Amino acid sequence: MTVPLVYSEGYVIDLGEHVFPAVKYRRVHERLLQEGKASPNDFLEPMPITDEEVLRVHTGEYLQKIQTGTLTPEDIARLELPFSEELVRGVWLSTGGTLMACQRALEAGVAINLSGGYHHAFADHGEGFCLLNDVAIALGSLHARGTIEQSAIVDLDVHQGNGTAAIFAGRPEVFTFSMHQQNNYPLVKPPSDLDVGLPDGASGDLYLAALSRHLPEILDSHRPELVVYLAGADPYRGDRLGGLGLTRDDLAERDRRVFGEARKRSIPVAVVLAGGYAVDTQDTVAIHVATVEEAATATAEA
Repeated sequence: MTVPLVYSEGYVIDLGEHVFPAVKYRRVHERLLQEGKASPNDFLEPMPITDEEVLRVHTGEYLQKIQTGTLTPEDIARLELPFSEELVRGVWLSTGGTLMACQRALEAGVAINLSGGYHHAFADHGEGFCLLNDVAIALGSLHARGTIEQSAIVDLDVHQGNGTAAIFAGRPEVFTFSMHQQNNYPLVKPPSDLDVGLPDGASGDLYLAALSRHLPEILDSHRPELVVYLAGADPYRGDRLGGLGLTRDDLAERDRRVFGEARKRSIPVAVVLAGGYAVDTQDTVAIHVATVEEAATATAEA
């Protein structure tokens, strides 16, 4: 495996009986090792994100509420996760992992955080299983440091990236692209730079045609120095929170096209796994493992 993989056992948070399968992070890690698709040396242990980096994106009031455990019942209802110190530690660690993946992608061409993609978190609150917006924090850090001047977010989760769109509204240095199921969460969708809302049950052919129509144009016109790719497993036709019609082969082809278009233009790609809620968690795990395999293949061909 030539692709740096960022992972920590701290990503796995006990959420009780919850639709979000946090255990998938461990299972992806284990499967990559068991099947010989990665070795222990391929994995990097992240450091938690610093509060200073969080404050580049999130408000001080929101950060204080998280740190003091004083989120209101309304805040927690909107978050849709049981709030705990373990959740805070895990999300800080996962967000540090996304920043590390971005940094390593700039060096290696592709890097993957086996967590992340918390695109529903806004500057002043969390939503939809997302406490912090890890992608926004990572890109905010890299732009603030002057490491990159132009970046793009390619969000292919089944749900629109509402928090990310709101955070980067009016920020021309970050191009936000979300392709998602239109009639799905969130109800209110702040506009990304480009939103492609697909109909319920959209086939793999329709999905891939839309991706091939828009992605090259985005990369050519915006010319990002880094792409952050939210490789959600939830466009899968067996996903409990999705409603598109993609097969596992369709999703592998989706990944192949993202990596291929970026490789043609020598654009580094940092991957976060984002959503995935299949009836059988092993289907979600298999989709994520296939994303890692496609990244490795693309890197080998570069």
